[in-house]
Amino acid sequence: MRTLFTEVLFFFDHSMLCGHRNKADQDRAYASGNSQLPWPKGKHNKKPSMAVDVKPYPLDLNGPKDEVREQLTFFAGFVMGMAADKGIPLRWGGDWNRDTRTQDNDWDDLFHFELVED
Repeated sequence: MRTLFTEVLFFFDHSMLCGHRNKADQDRAYASGNSQLPWPKGKHNKKPSMAVDVKPYPLDLNGPKDEVREQLTFFAGFVMGMAADKGIPLRWGGDWNRDTRTQDNDWDDLFHFELVED
């Protein structure tokens, strides 16, 4: 995934917020509701990490929620397109079932990208 997001950087400025999470970090993420999975079930818990959380710039998290979601969806579409072009099986936290519908999730994690294991 590092290679993918390095290439994305040529088009979109962004920061990796999180890759691997150790037990303490995963316990905190789970307790705070930022993760739906306890240690060690999350893809962030593997070494190397199978998941990353990425924030594109510019992004005003205090702006209208629909605009923030739109920006994150646009960024995710670009990332997913690049991943598909490179044959990287990727899932985004705004479309867990990968049906291209972004409003049908029970829970969104719009910064989250993970490798799919078939």
